[in-house]
Amino acid sequence: MEATSQSTIGQKPLWYRIVNDKETRSVALQVLTLALLFGFFFYIIRNAVINLETIGKGYSFDFLWEPASYDISQRLIEYDSRSPHWRATLVGILNTLLVAVSGVIIATIVGFVMGVLRLSKNWLINKVVYCYIEYVRNVPVLLHILMVHGLIINTLPRPKNAINIDDTFFLSNRGFYVPKPLFEPAMWAVFIAFLAGIGFSWWFTRYAHKVQDATGKIYPVFWISLGAIIVFPILVYFIVGQPITLEYAELKGFNFKGGMVLRPEYLALTLALALYTAAFIAEIVRAGIQAISHGQTEAGRALGIKESRIMSLVIIPQALRVIIPPLSSQYLNLTKNSSLAIAIGYMDIVGTIGGVSLNQTGREMECMTIVLALYLSFSLLISAFMNWYNKKMKLVER
Repeated sequence: MEATSQSTIGQKPLWYRIVNDKETRSVALQVLTLALLFGFFFYIIRNAVINLETIGKGYSFDFLWEPASYDISQRLIEYDSRSPHWRATLVGILNTLLVAVSGVIIATIVGFVMGVLRLSKNWLINKVVYCYIEYVRNVPVLLHILMVHGLIINTLPRPKNAINIDDTFFLSNRGFYVPKPLFEPAMWAVFIAFLAGIGFSWWFTRYAHKVQDATGKIYPVFWISLGAIIVFPILVYFIVGQPITLEYAELKGFNFKGGMVLRPEYLALTLALALYTAAFIAEIVRAGIQAISHGQTEAGRALGIKESRIMSLVIIPQALRVIIPPLSSQYLNLTKNSSLAIAIGYMDIVGTIGGVSLNQTGREMECMTIVLALYLSFSLLISAFMNWYNKKMKLVER
């Protein structure tokens, strides 16, 4: 009877189905909503373009090929003031990615350690971590950035009195100077060995898990992977004749010349964002571990498994299914909070194309379009990767 009714409604005119059929009405409302949204954005963009053309600006990205005419101290690629704006933008993108990647790694390690210590039975350790987490979480991240930057600038010595480690590493308020590697052509063999080591480690980890599931035998996956990724490339490095020469920093005048430097702005921003985000990750890890039934721990003890192995083999793998979704949000927050770098003069995306380039060219719409598109792309990539990892870690239903 119901199928006959649906068939009868399907033969009616469209306006009748929109009024009387719930499914058709739902689709029609969604289509109408999308049309209104697209129409609204089209009107706003068209109006902005017309207004820009009226004042003689137009909407063009030709300025990206004009000389930038400003310097950037922290850079990962060759750049000078004669380089075009698009290259300055590329420098800003790499600087943002440098902070985001290194900050995520540090925040994850520190956050996981503090999350586990937060559950420690040692009263002193528990309370110290608790006080740190509460302090960091309740102070704005910008103040953390300014505080860490101020500590680095005002407490570290000047270049003439820099902390010298074996005439190789120098730490001062101008940055952390380390030897700069200069690669020779044979270095490609070392890179290939490193990639081969990663591939072998990935294969061996999967193989070891299959063997463990089938027989219970546990291989030393960590040490074998460490040997494949680190020891094997080092052996290849010596076999091909050590194809790396080092350029050391030297004090000339009032500052160091040569070598590779991590500027205080980068150090301050990375440390501040990482330690700030680590406090949130610690609470996520604590909640994830506490979400696992205590019976899991008791079962591990009943089998005679060590406490450390219970945590790494039983508790953490299950807790990850609770930890990963909110962890994704913290990675996104850290990446987006890096836009505060302009407060201490670190030239990221906002400082380059969204700051100096915008002021020099007067192309507000174009620069902000680029900045928004870049941050949106970063966020979508992080979300896609974390969703893939979350799907990989979820329970497999039988």
